[in-house]
Amino acid sequence: MTQSDKWIDISLTIHPGMPYWPDNPAVSVEPSQCLAHGDVCNVSKMTIGTHTGTHVDGINHFIKGGIGIDRMPLDATIGKARVIEIKDPKQITIAEIEPHDIQAGERILFKTQNSNNALKSDSFVEDFVHIATDAAKYLAKKKVRTVGVDYLSVGGYEGNVIDVHHALLGSGIWAIEGLDLSKVEPGEYELICLPIKLKDGDGGLARAILRPIEN
Repeated sequence: MTQSDKWIDISLTIHPGMPYWPDNPAVSVEPSQCLAHGDVCNVSKMTIGTHTGTHVDGINHFIKGGIGIDRMPLDATIGKARVIEIKDPKQITIAEIEPHDIQAGERILFKTQNSNNALKSDSFVEDFVHIATDAAKYLAKKKVRTVGVDYLSVGGYEGNVIDVHHALLGSGIWAIEGLDLSKVEPGEYELICLPIKLKDGDGGLARAILRPIEN
């Protein structure tokens, strides 16, 4: 196998007015110092939730006593990853992922219709494609290393969001949420995704990129 030189940015751009989980803080970016106003440099003040845009969940996001994002092993989100395309318009199910023969230790990124639909919306989309509870338990049983999804949560809004997070994070599986996989084909990639090192953070905003691994 060889690696392509082409990196693909799969991160969402942070900006005021972007969609966010309804009970989380809205994004605000305001100038604190401004060259146009005679200051010596530009400095901005930002207000943002830790689970906005592309981010990685700390285990302590849903698991009491779990480790924070600052203690995440770097190899959880750096290394070989596999992008699996999901056709189901509602959920990521066992029936659809089982044929892919997922192995222990894999980093799996699910590309759903979210990448071309929900992620393009200017407002929060409630009926995004998410992981079914039994599929989350299946992934935990498979002992995958990391799971990535292309909307703001692995679990559904006002649905199984708690159950899915408990199934994954409670098994020590790291979750990357808010990935833009619209320009990514199914297959094997090199993944680099580093969340900010926030002490005891329940989540960390991240820049995520992929590079194809060619056979």
